[in-house]
Amino acid sequence: MASQKLNKPLEYICCALSWAGMKVGLVTYTPEKVEGFDLHVYYSKRADGSVFPAAREMQNDVTCFCDARAIREDPSIVAVSHVGPALRRNRKINVPFDFVCPTNPEYRAKVLGYVEELGKEKIEGVTLNLYHFPEEEFCVCPRCVELWRQSGLNWTEWRAQTITDFLKEAKRMVKGTFAVEMFPDPALAKERFGIAFERIAELVNYFHVPLSSRSYFTNYWVDLLARDFLKILKKPVVVELSSEIPTDEKLDALLKTMSYLSRHNLLGVLLLVHDSENAKQVCRYAVNNGSFREWLKKYEFAEMTRIVEEWAKLY
Repeated sequence: MASQKLNKPLEYICCALSWAGMKVGLVTYTPEKVEGFDLHVYYSKRADGSVFPAAREMQNDVTCFCDARAIREDPSIVAVSHVGPALRRNRKINVPFDFVCPTNPEYRAKVLGYVEELGKEKIEGVTLNLYHFPEEEFCVCPRCVELWRQSGLNWTEWRAQTITDFLKEAKRMVKGTFAVEMFPDPALAKERFGIAFERIAELVNYFHVPLSSRSYFTNYWVDLLARDFLKILKKPVVVELSSEIPTDEKLDALLKTMSYLSRHNLLGVLLLVHDSENAKQVCRYAVNNGSFREWLKKYEFAEMTRIVEEWAKLY
């Protein structure tokens, strides 16, 4: 029992010694970098079906199997289940986007072709998102059912293998950093989506975990999920927070949430913003708000204080 009690402090010390400081980055809809941020992610292929040229010297984020436009043009490609199609308008299920079946060969080839074209440009790397099944009951189209039967695997393992094999194909086409976004479910991701953490960890440079919210007035859940993913995932983790509709109250809550995250061994925190001005607004609020900076000092948020001091040199 005594040796077990010693293990956790030793793990904590080792973790602290390896920590070189938290990076701060942006996820944006415009292909522009902003001073004061270390990581820059651009949505180059989006869930509404929009596709854009590569953003040079940035991480390009590619939505894989959510494409509302493609489904409108060819409804036969949608993922299906006994409760209907994987569409937002299907109120029998709760999905945030319209999902293409991940085994559709033509659409898979389209996505991989786009990733291959990105690899020919001078980019930082590629992040894949929504590369998985929409939920555990999907997909039961005749093609998926036949592929599952041929595999000899159970339903959960076949779906996980299908997604991991797709990621392996994509990785071969990526030059630079390869990352994936995670649906923020640390307990049931494999059963629900076909996301096998350990297998994917062998492929990626880091995991990108979006913890989106319209506000962070209540924020304990962000800290909780970040700690869960840090324990489970065997590669570095970045957490994404929303900053698209900033007000003073929302910015204060956002920055305090970042401050709590800065005490963990995260690779970084990403802020989802519309554009560069949105990002600068976050920085200016942090720099010029005396009560927030006093709060950082009072509660000894050394890492977040360092970040704000760096912003103060620019803003």
